[in-house]
Amino acid sequence: MICTTLNRIREHRPCQDQWPVLLAGLGKTAADDEPLPYARIVEICGVDDALWACRAEPQYAKEWRLYAVWCARQVEHLMTDERSRAALDVAERHAIGEATDEELAAARGAKREAVWAAAWEAARAAQTKRFLEIVGER
Repeated sequence: MICTTLNRIREHRPCQDQWPVLLAGLGKTAADDEPLPYARIVEICGVDDALWACRAEPQYAKEWRLYAVWCARQVEHLMTDERSRAALDVAERHAIGEATDEELAAARGAKREAVWAAAWEAARAAQTKRFLEIVGER
């Protein structure tokens, strides 16, 4: 079970809204060094805050990266550009030590290009649709 502590979370300046919620949920008024399972953070504050708190435990970077890849794989079927799928493969290989930082950077750049291409394509499609509505062609 992966744990952190309130003191380690506090070192990263948690948001002022959720910090009191976490403390209250734990029945505490101040940070301490008692092990705090991430599952408990999820129960009290939700997964978004638990993910944010991952920065408090950088020694688990491999696990955090593999989780991020898993999340992206859940919507991989929606990825229409092969560069995005390839970037996932490189990210996974990098997390387990089978791809270099340079390979990851290259994949990230290719993924960025794919995202921009998709955004422009969607914008052009919306523009065309709206123009045809205005001129009376449906």
